[in-house]
Amino acid sequence: MKFSEIPGLTDTKKLLIDSVQDNHIAHAQLFVGAEGALNLPLALAYATYLHCQNKGEDACGTCPACSKSLKYIHPDTHFVFPLSNVKGDKDEERFKADILKSWRSFLLEQPFSDLDDWTTSYGGEDKQALISREESREIVKALSLKPFESPYKLMIIWQPEFMHPSAANGILKILEEPAAHTYFILVTNAADKLLPTIISRTQLISVPLLDDQEIEKFLVEKKSAEPKHASRVTQLAEGNLSLALILLDNEEDDNAQHFIDWMRACHSKKRITDLVAKAEEFHAFDKLRQRNIMHYGMRMMRETLLNISGADSIHRVQGEELKFIQQFTNVMNVQKVEKSFKLMNDASYHLERNGSAKMIFLDLSLQLSKTINP
Repeated sequence: MKFSEIPGLTDTKKLLIDSVQDNHIAHAQLFVGAEGALNLPLALAYATYLHCQNKGEDACGTCPACSKSLKYIHPDTHFVFPLSNVKGDKDEERFKADILKSWRSFLLEQPFSDLDDWTTSYGGEDKQALISREESREIVKALSLKPFESPYKLMIIWQPEFMHPSAANGILKILEEPAAHTYFILVTNAADKLLPTIISRTQLISVPLLDDQEIEKFLVEKKSAEPKHASRVTQLAEGNLSLALILLDNEEDDNAQHFIDWMRACHSKKRITDLVAKAEEFHAFDKLRQRNIMHYGMRMMRETLLNISGADSIHRVQGEELKFIQQFTNVMNVQKVEKSFKLMNDASYHLERNGSAKMIFLDLSLQLSKTINP
């Protein structure tokens, strides 16, 4: 990947390019961003730029090094990433080769995706992904050799927050004192879950979410989306390009109507059967739609809070959604919104860990009903 393929992030790109041109490259860098931030694509583009033999304001994209980097097969770029326990091949080396092939295909086909998309791509969505304790030994082994072709040897660790404690502790020494021209690039969406000893050994690179204009422009110019639809998707994505691309490909998901019907059922104490029916309906959704309706619900709670606070000028909803929010405000207050948001956030956590969707949504609905109607 090249920097030019990544929308926005102009200042961050310049910071990275300048560090290479000025020969001020930190030996270990931590690319930190919220869920949906493009820190992995940025790390990939940075690796391409480091190896490029004809550097300018971006990697040339045509030299032998770039040709390999753009296919993620450069021999001096190594990857470590979370993996579920899905091993079905007794041949260890063949299994590693197959997973690496899947990883490269994932980066080529879904460069702006997240951990859920990665685990789905290789069939590990029903199991917890992690970076095993054996990986620390593999990291040390891979970096003990001199670079093959490039002046640099790079180790990209994606989602280091999923490292087994033994693996995390196992890389501390080499992370602090790597061999000459050896560089670590750690890419995380949850820096607060990392060991303080890892954070202290890295230079932090903050990667912000994209603004609406950047996402909308990308959808229209790169994905040929209709401007009106791109604008609608951008509002729902809230800076998350991965989510925007998902929403763009799932136009039939009517989250607004599902949410309105759900909240009306929660508001009516006498309609318990409706809550059961909604839980069964949500249970029938695939995991992606379940996640989307939950995130949509949390976004609508924020919009309700804005309406309660009189901050109408910064609403991100319009039409029927705005009309519902204005009505919903009549039965909500700040405390109810705060509690409802927390309930949805907790439920989303359990969904991500493969709890029963029917039980999660039914329990959530009952608690929301009690919150709305104390």
